This record gives sequence, structure tokens and C-alpha cells, in this order.
Amino acid sequence: MSTALMKKRRNPSEKGQAIAKLIMEQYQPKTQEDMQIALKDVFGPIFEAMLQGEIDNHLGYSSNDHSKKETSNRRNGYTEKTIQTSVGEVPIRVPRDRESTFEPQVVPKRTKDVTGIESKVLAMYARGMSQRDIAKTIDDIYGFELSAESISNITDRVMDEVQHWQTRPLNPFYPFLFVDCLYVSVRKDYETKNHAVYVILGYDINGSKDVLGLWMNETEGKHNWMQIFDELKARGVEDVGFICMDGVSGLEEGAKSIFPQVVVQRCIVHLIRNSIKYIPSKDYKAYTTQLRKVYGAVNLKSAEAEFERFKQAWSQYPGAVETWKRNWQHVQQLFNYGSAVRKVMYTTNAIESVNSSFRKVTKKGSFSSEESVFKVLYLRVKELYAKWEGHHIQNWAMVRNQLAMDDKLQARILKYEKF
Repeated sequence: MSTALMKKRRNPSEKGQAIAKLIMEQYQPKTQEDMQIALKDVFGPIFEAMLQGEIDNHLGYSSNDHSKKETSNRRNGYTEKTIQTSVGEVPIRVPRDRESTFEPQVVPKRTKDVTGIESKVLAMYARGMSQRDIAKTIDDIYGFELSAESISNITDRVMDEVQHWQTRPLNPFYPFLFVDCLYVSVRKDYETKNHAVYVILGYDINGSKDVLGLWMNETEGKHNWMQIFDELKARGVEDVGFICMDGVSGLEEGAKSIFPQVVVQRCIVHLIRNSIKYIPSKDYKAYTTQLRKVYGAVNLKSAEAEFERFKQAWSQYPGAVETWKRNWQHVQQLFNYGSAVRKVMYTTNAIESVNSSFRKVTKKGSFSSEESVFKVLYLRVKELYAKWEGHHIQNWAMVRNQLAMDDKLQARILKYEKF
């Protein structure tokens, strides 16, 4: 922070000092509560003065102007209302005109809250706060009560946004998709059940991230994933380069039935987790170190040589070795592409990071409905979008160059380049 800016913040303006001095002389506040009362008294006249300026501008003359008027419209008394401000409730009088054409801007009609409280409620809701916690926070900070019904009404307005977002058109081509599920607890018919929330993260041609949608079902399975892929196609997705997933049974066949040219990649990290359960904990480090030599090899020939050494070294744990034998094609196909592409496609860490962000707001307990789940997760997605804005996938230029080395894949990319 610059020295000039720090000095400016330390030294209030002369106007501010004069106002503060006047408030101190008139109210002589001794506590924070005294200052709150003083500020409430000041806020009311300030708003009323601004409203008077607005109606003067609207009518074309001030209240003490006794000259001939060019309009037949006249002032017509006041409407009393109480507004919510950053210092609590403040009563004000809003001027009216005879023709009812005056539309105040500083405090619009039917508006009682001038603190921007709705955006604050949504921000707190997006961070997983309960309605009770939100109400208490609003009361503590702003000094007025906000009922659970009011909070629910505010957050319910998000559902129209959610519906629009869930059905928005998508790009025709995504080089990479990452699919995963997380589980949330939902209260339904007097019992609580875990529901699977399906999440798809996409990387577009320019290396930007997008959460393509959220879907919910009581279980995770091939049939549900196929319906989701079919929906993506209906929303405009014509082709996908790679889908990285954690190994749901039948998912690979389901994805290829919708997107025939897609390469489905099993997440290497998940394979490690699945195989390590056969290994004693004292050997974890040695086991994972040798595995890294396999999938981290410089080329396929080196990977195959390392895999032979791996199978011999850990043959006393056939369960672990068999996991890799069954899925060797998913290691093998990595080496069809350059190291930058491999780094993107071999793990679902990208979407697990998204789901980790979701879990921060779903761990509070069970939800009252599926709609409440979608509300809080969609608000979290909006926060992720703000975080991602202007940022691209690390080393994306190298990824694009290495994708271009595959003639067929490059032709598909060029087909959709304008997007």
C-alpha cells in the first residue's frame, strides 16, 4: 500500500472532522450504543435531504420557490417509512407529488433495505451458514432482525437463476471433462437419506474452467451418468476429447455411446487408493514411490519396463498388482500424448478441488430439500467463477501444442476453434 494512501486514510477530510466534531458536541456519546443512536438520527435527515433534492429535480422547482411554475404538478405531503440501514432501523419521510410520477432513486418505492442486505445474505448462505446463523449475524452487525422466512425468500429467488444456469447452452467441444460425485444428506418423508450430486467440470479450448452442471439422484450409477451425458449433448456438446473419471462401473461404455470419439481415462490417483488397501501401511511410501516410476515414466517403453519391475517387487501382494493389471490400458494410453497433456488427464484432482469447495458448505448437516442443496451449491459455483475469472489452466499453451500432435484430435479442435 502506498504511503500517500496510508496518509490519506490516517487523516480524515476536513468535512469529516467537522461532522464528527458536531456529532460529539450534540450527542456526547460515551459508548458504541450511544454512537449508533447518534448515527441513526443523522442518517434520517441525510436521506430526507437527498429525497428533497430528487423531487426538486423531478418537479423543476424547489419547495420555497414562489415564482410561476411551468408544471401543474405539485408536492403532496409525505409517506412515512422505516428503512434498514447499516446502523439499524431509521424512520424517514418520503415526499410525494400529486400526479404520483415521482420515482425516488435513493430509496426506491417498496424498498426498505438500503444496506444491500440481500447480497450479504446470499454470500453467507453460499458459505454454508444456516438460516439461524445468518439471522444472528445480521442482528449482531446491523442491529435488526431478519426472520427465517425472509432469509428463505431471499435465497429462493436464486432458483430461477439456477434453472437458467442448469439449462444454458454449452460449447460444442471440450478437450477435457472431469466427472465425479459427492454425497449430501437430504431430509425427505420424515427420514434422512444420502443423495449423490453429480458434478462435471469442463476445460474449454481456451483453457478456461466451467462447471457444466449439477445433477442429483439417490444413487450413483451408469444409467444416471448416461442420462447426464445425453443432456449435455442436448445442450449443445457435440464432441469431447478426454473424460477423466474415478472408475464407476459401466461409465466408460456409457460415455462412448454418447461421444464415440472420447478417450476415457481412469484417474491414476484413484487406482493408487484402490490398490494401496492391499499394502501394509509400513510399505506405503516404498509402494507409491515405485508406482510413480511407472506412470511418471518418460515414454511407454520405460513405463512397461518399470511395470515389470513393479510386478516382481510386489508379487507378494497379488490384490494390489492385479488392480494395475486390470487397468493397464489406462496407464498405457497416457503415453499416446505429451507430458503436459498427461499431467491434465491422469487425475481428477481438478474436480475433486471443486467438490472440496462444495463440501465446505454441505458439511453443516442435512438439507430440507433438493432445492436447498442446489441453491447453496450454485452460489458456491458463482464464487468459483469469480475466482477463476481471467485465469487459464497452467501451461495451457503447451497442452494445446501437444494436442495438435494428434492429427485426428487437432482436426476436431480446429473444427470448433471459433468457440
